[in-house]
Amino acid sequence: MAPGFECKWTAFNQEIMSIIKKRSSGKKGVLLLRIFFRQYAATPYILKWLVICSSIGTCIGTASAGFLQSLDWVTNYRESHLWLIALLPIGGFAIGLLYKSLGKDIEAGNNLLIDSIHNPKEIIPFRMAPFVYLGTMVTHILGGSAGREGTALQMAGAIADQFSKPFRLSASERKILLISAIAGGFGSVFGTPLAGAIFGLEVFLIGRLKYDAIFPAFATATIADLVTKLWNTHHTHYQIDTIPAISALNILYALVAGIAFGLCAATFSKVIHYIACIFKSTIPYPPLRPFIGGIIVALAVWAIGTTKYIGLGIPTIVASFEQHLPPFDFALKMVFTILTLAAGFKGGEVTPLFFIGAALGNALSYFVPLPTGLLAGMGFVAVFAGATNTPLACSIMAMELFGSSCGVYVAIACVVSYLLSGHNSIYQKQVIGEAKLKSLTHQTNKTLKDLR
Repeated sequence: MAPGFECKWTAFNQEIMSIIKKRSSGKKGVLLLRIFFRQYAATPYILKWLVICSSIGTCIGTASAGFLQSLDWVTNYRESHLWLIALLPIGGFAIGLLYKSLGKDIEAGNNLLIDSIHNPKEIIPFRMAPFVYLGTMVTHILGGSAGREGTALQMAGAIADQFSKPFRLSASERKILLISAIAGGFGSVFGTPLAGAIFGLEVFLIGRLKYDAIFPAFATATIADLVTKLWNTHHTHYQIDTIPAISALNILYALVAGIAFGLCAATFSKVIHYIACIFKSTIPYPPLRPFIGGIIVALAVWAIGTTKYIGLGIPTIVASFEQHLPPFDFALKMVFTILTLAAGFKGGEVTPLFFIGAALGNALSYFVPLPTGLLAGMGFVAVFAGATNTPLACSIMAMELFGSSCGVYVAIACVVSYLLSGHNSIYQKQVIGEAKLKSLTHQTNKTLKDLR
């Protein structure tokens, strides 16, 4: 849709209003007519973004459907052919070589998307989508511990940004496009369109929302989620069996749990960046980093004798809502995930963070007198909220996944985790729009990478 369309519509409105004013001066109906035309001045904006969001939402939803179905297949195949885990170092070397040879400009992944929102420059190369897809498939089929959110967002961003030129978008409109792409990728891969929209608005700028992107973000997330489901792609369902009545004591317990989740999120964020720096400083040749990391992970799987802590870990996440798990599960998943991703394997951090949070909540149920399922659900989203600085999106996500009755508890956990995690994140290109504490206001408008 041509960028001059909105200008022409505005000029048309002004002309009509001028005619009405001249011919209807003093009449009571003139005010209503003027209000009518002013009210519908947003029509071209809505129509324009509906066309854009429908286009990118359809592509993103289709890509997410293919990705999720592929991921299910490789996971099942790995679990029935465990000898593949021995090939993890070779797969890691191949991923590293691919990105070193052809993907240096897209290696930043999600941080590249966030940086492009703040400072739009060149169009994100389309090859980011197939590269991260292939890298994630190799990581999962050979036994790495990674997620799917990072892949979905990068695929969505790379696909959507190719529409910038055909739609002749300005720099500010391209920012909205990328926010919408993130919303669509997140909403479709987890089946949570409302949370996806809020996540897209919340993730790139800590403490502030970009309100001119609200309509495109919600439209893209909704359309992408609908298209994913039309491809008969199913999402995992979780259930919290018991939610106690709100009381002062139960709120206190939620606060205590939120503190634990926030500390866990900050620890994960700090350690994964620290280990990544160690890999980079000690192993100059990039393909060797995932090769060495693959050896460590494969040996660790062999040593403990279980595949519980590799891949997505969905069965353990589901079990954390229903029964008591070993209290160290969250720590082992954290170790496997940090080693996998810090070494250079591809995937996402979010589903492992769901595992870590749900397992930590399960462990807290040994001494925090709240239902196990509720604590698991609180941890599921709260650790993620602290590690990504997105408390609103995570609170909405919990209500989409578990039902609105848990809303007060998960909101408390997410907000406390967000505050306790400090200015740390798995996304180093996030900009501090508003500091979490008054004593940190001097850090406003800086990226988290600048603070390291």
